[in-house]
Amino acid sequence: MTQPQHLSLAPSAAVLVTAPLLYALGGVFGQLARLHRLSVARAWTIVRAVSLASILLALALCADALFSWRTLRAGAQVSTIAHLGIVTLSFRMDLLTVLMLTLVTFLGWVITNYSRSYMSGDPAEQRYLPYLMGTLAAVSLLLVTNNLLLFLAAWVLTSLSLHGLLTLYQHRQAALIAAHKKFLASRMGDLTLLCAVLLLGTGAHSFEMDKILENVTRLHPVPTAMHLAAVLLAISAAVKCAQLPLHGWLIQVMEAPTPISALLHAGVVNLGGFMLIRLAGVLNTTPAAQTLLVILGSLTATLSALVMTTRISIKVQLAWSTCAQMGFMLMECGLGLYHLALLHLLAHSLYKAHAFLSSGGTVALARLKQMQPPTPATSASAWMVGTLLGVFAALFGAWLWHTHLQFDASAYTCILIVGLAIAGALANALATRTLAATLPLAAGLLAISALYFGLEQFFAAVVPQTVTQSQWHRAAFVAFCFALLALMQALVRIHPLGAVATALYPWFYAGLYMDELFTRTTFRVWPARPARDAALRRDAMQPYQQRGAAQ
Repeated sequence: MTQPQHLSLAPSAAVLVTAPLLYALGGVFGQLARLHRLSVARAWTIVRAVSLASILLALALCADALFSWRTLRAGAQVSTIAHLGIVTLSFRMDLLTVLMLTLVTFLGWVITNYSRSYMSGDPAEQRYLPYLMGTLAAVSLLLVTNNLLLFLAAWVLTSLSLHGLLTLYQHRQAALIAAHKKFLASRMGDLTLLCAVLLLGTGAHSFEMDKILENVTRLHPVPTAMHLAAVLLAISAAVKCAQLPLHGWLIQVMEAPTPISALLHAGVVNLGGFMLIRLAGVLNTTPAAQTLLVILGSLTATLSALVMTTRISIKVQLAWSTCAQMGFMLMECGLGLYHLALLHLLAHSLYKAHAFLSSGGTVALARLKQMQPPTPATSASAWMVGTLLGVFAALFGAWLWHTHLQFDASAYTCILIVGLAIAGALANALATRTLAATLPLAAGLLAISALYFGLEQFFAAVVPQTVTQSQWHRAAFVAFCFALLALMQALVRIHPLGAVATALYPWFYAGLYMDELFTRTTFRVWPARPARDAALRRDAMQPYQQRGAAQ
């Protein structure tokens, strides 16, 4: 492993420090508006300026990274500002930090501008501002810090600020119950992360990430405490990413405003994957942690994908999609494909932010689709042809970048998953089009396969890879899960009213009843508080009634 370069406060590190400080400043002005010491309009102007300044700073970091590409590939630049007891104010500059900070500041800028009109005149507008800026400040601090204690503090602050956003409407009982379940699940994740941080810090005699990762490479054999810390990190990431069976809150927080849903699904829920990528050196020492991620991630991805097909609500479909995508990302981390997990994280964040912020248009398109004649059942021959062409397209895309096709088990599993994804699209096209009309789609999917494996090469340069042991047993489990998912989808598409679809539909429509047990347990341990009374509900609706009377 390359050694990080310890520097004084370099210009790039100054930018890293400035990003969370700017959002914190925006939160201060938002709080002033909440206390009626500043007009809401003026607070929005300041908050939007803060978001714009943050993304400009992130773009400056990108420019600096282009000039320092070789240096950053050789190792991270760690800049230390001060020492406050056991907490060191140190910040980590590497390609992962640059990409993630650019993503978060871009999403923050888009969501802030969207929120300005979306929340205009809302009774909760003044409470919305400080919580939004506080969440962005905590997330940006989590991305740039090199100290595990600061990382833990930012991790907890992110959850608490987001809780304020999810409980924005105190009169909505469903929103309060979902936020309550998330609050309890998040505290479980915080506790496991705290234990992992203490084990790593005491084992390495430092809470600095670079020193811990450097210490891991020198430990032979790895002590039991380090193995336990890796398992706890995997559990904490799974909880943050809403993996089964603690997923219910992610599906049920749709009562929150749309910008909050976009922030949650496109940003905050991905932090578990970011932590695993950042601390990949620790996870690679512990096969038990990798196996746990593979099992949880694969099962969550496959089961959530099947449940999603039974949903009618657009936002609920998107929520189940997020649950499945997070499982896929954790599965990639479990297989040691951290560069593909980073690619997945970035692509999913951008897609899901657009999907939620444009959900109104999505509903309109869905209604138009419902007025069209139903899609005919897909024949078995179409699925066989689609599968063969899909696997060929995936192999060809991989061959363009790896001419010898000398892969390990994880890479072959990835090729299989890409092939099955292409197969489903081709089979559906063959059911509704002629073979000649399907050729343009096939060519497009072939280009997408080549682009995917090309991006895989780029991100392999961004995230340093470490050699791990053979993972045939984990790769075989993943291949079995996704092959079973493809088979189930094929059976349902070939026989929509067949015995398999009829028998399984009620179970998947109910989400396999996995959330009910967690809900009952949370209510026994710590019941959720009831929503405010009807008077509060009338007070909340009064501004809308006055606006309607004025119009």
